[in-house]
Amino acid sequence: MLDWSLRPASMADVEAVAELRAVVLKADLERLGRYDEQRVRQRLRAGFTPAHTWTIEVSGVLAGCVALRPADGAYWLEHFYLAPDLQGGGIGSAVLGRLLERCDREGALIRLNVLQGSPARRLYERHGFTVETEDEVDVFMVRDPAPTAPGS
Repeated sequence: MLDWSLRPASMADVEAVAELRAVVLKADLERLGRYDEQRVRQRLRAGFTPAHTWTIEVSGVLAGCVALRPADGAYWLEHFYLAPDLQGGGIGSAVLGRLLERCDREGALIRLNVLQGSPARRLYERHGFTVETEDEVDVFMVRDPAPTAPGS
């Protein structure tokens, strides 16, 4: 696996992340008949909150993004995108694992939604997420905190 790091996001990252989102989601949104070149970017811009967001860097270059937004005693895992050429190499799993460890220490439930038919759903299932509800476009998933060992 390549070396990767997380760094706190800033508003200066919003356009690069919006572009990455458009690339990552294009095939799934087209398959669902929902791709709109402007809307896919605008939805990221509208929901981008640097205080809860990190960029994923590989060799010092922006390669992805992830957000963990607090909401009603839980967290929403949002805006989790990784450049297509880096998917499947373990980086996404490692990033997710780091965030899940944090939530487990806090005893926090985590929610997310993933597009119907997205291969990302398998990643989430491997990390303990289960389907809560779904519709024709989205699958809403949840993960209860894992028990932590005493002294952790």
